[in-house]
Amino acid sequence: MKLSCTILLALFSFGYLQSQQKTENIVFITLDGFRWQELFGGGVDTLMNDLIFVKDTLTLQAKFAGETKEIRREKLLPWFWSHIGKYGQVYGNRWHGNLVNCTNVQWFSYPGYNEILTGFSDPYVNSNDKKYNQNVTVLEWLHQKDEFAGKIAAFCSWDVFPYIINDVRSGIPVNVSENKSPSSDWSSNEVLLNQIQDEVPVLFGSMRLDVFTHHLALENMQRNHPRLVYIAYGETDDFAHDGRYDHYLNSAWQTDKWIGEVWDYLQSDQFYKDKTTLLITTDHGRGTSPKEEWKSHGKIFAGSPEIWIAVMGPDTPPTGEVRTPGRHFQNQLASTLAKFLGYDYVSTQEIGASIESMFNQTSR
Repeated sequence: MKLSCTILLALFSFGYLQSQQKTENIVFITLDGFRWQELFGGGVDTLMNDLIFVKDTLTLQAKFAGETKEIRREKLLPWFWSHIGKYGQVYGNRWHGNLVNCTNVQWFSYPGYNEILTGFSDPYVNSNDKKYNQNVTVLEWLHQKDEFAGKIAAFCSWDVFPYIINDVRSGIPVNVSENKSPSSDWSSNEVLLNQIQDEVPVLFGSMRLDVFTHHLALENMQRNHPRLVYIAYGETDDFAHDGRYDHYLNSAWQTDKWIGEVWDYLQSDQFYKDKTTLLITTDHGRGTSPKEEWKSHGKIFAGSPEIWIAVMGPDTPPTGEVRTPGRHFQNQLASTLAKFLGYDYVSTQEIGASIESMFNQTSR
């Protein structure tokens, strides 16, 4: 009898704790190739003062320079550090021994996004070619659940994402520049954005400007209220490859402003308010030394596997920047995302475990 009561109490406690979870929706965001050095330290003086990478050094210094890393990063990413830096968690400040790394050995985009979205690195994913991903992403895995069928959407600047997410097999709509025909239920703003994205100059070939990705995502959220939204910004990586550190920093600053707009919208809509977790990361790092290597990434560039993760939401302790030594990996993001939505993600491959420190003890 005593044993039975103990078991019943344990089951009741487990159910009670499960019921305390508040997250019902996820907005998942990636900033392509945005380094941890700028995230935690702001603009780098040696690069901001270099006329090879910056056309107007005085203007850039006036906007982003500061005496300390903390001042510089708050100038570069004011919303991020005033919100996630205070009310969420930020991992990956290697100056404090807090490490986040890729497990794939390619250290460029398709392998990185595959690892992020599937929870494991695949040695056969070794190019950025437009090949449909044979691996099932956590987005597709969740989309197979009745609770999330038809309630997941992706908005991406890079036109390889339909292949990474495998929109044909998964059935998940992936909005990229190749989507030419607006749906009959689109808002007038969506129709206009879809039209003018083809009328602006092409800067990056297969990458549309992030402004279209951002506003199309917001419009869709307001109209359809998807429960899981993936927004993949790309300009930070493209400007870096172009060797324009000024544009790279300004793009990060603008993206920070856009993420703030997303959060403000989430808190203004009762469908999302206080029920949505924001999860943010990057697909790879960049080179570090000599300084010209900041433009590049890949196997031969040290620093390329070094990334970061940020999170904020109703089930995450507001510890801010994590300054204790530790190590996490890119392959932990998929299971972490699923756990916020109440699922234990499983795959045919061995996947990274969820990051338990992102969850309140009383919400699990």
